[in-house]
Amino acid sequence: MKKYLLSSLRLTLILLVLLCVIYPLFIAAVAKMAPGGGDGVTVSYKGRIVGYENIAQAFKSDKYFQSRPSAVGYNAAGSGASNKGPTNPDYLKSVEAAVDTFMVHNPGVNKADIPAEMVTASGSGLDPDLSPAGAKIQIKRIANLRHISEQDIMKLVDENTEGPLFGMFGPSKVNVLKLNIALDEITKG
Repeated sequence: MKKYLLSSLRLTLILLVLLCVIYPLFIAAVAKMAPGGGDGVTVSYKGRIVGYENIAQAFKSDKYFQSRPSAVGYNAAGSGASNKGPTNPDYLKSVEAAVDTFMVHNPGVNKADIPAEMVTASGSGLDPDLSPAGAKIQIKRIANLRHISEQDIMKLVDENTEGPLFGMFGPSKVNVLKLNIALDEITKG
């Protein structure tokens, strides 16, 4: 028994040093080499930091492209998704409420044409990107409110669409914050 106890204590100490000291220091060093130095990549507009590239935020005005709904109220301190499955009655009610809200702000859109991402939260609740379809379905509303042509906004969406990583990994995406900044630039806010 003494033999097992000593080897267990040694293994515990080795793992404590490895997992509580060496591994966190290694991860911190790798993060310092990442864009933003591990603090996140900020997005600036007119000399002011307006957000982070990889964290969604709510846009209240209909003059802007709207982000995906957030299960955490766009609070980056507590990212997470709903644990409700697609057949859960509460989840179905929240999706239906999101569809109704989307329809109020985007009249004339057919319910069947609404991309799922516009009425469901992402896994983190903080996805900063939309698919090009999620951005394009909002063009008519924005063009009407800003009094600019739909073609100009379509061009803006196309210019701000990033293709898949290395041309083959993942979908095309549009960063909502950057798209809204570009929108303000062409319409002068």
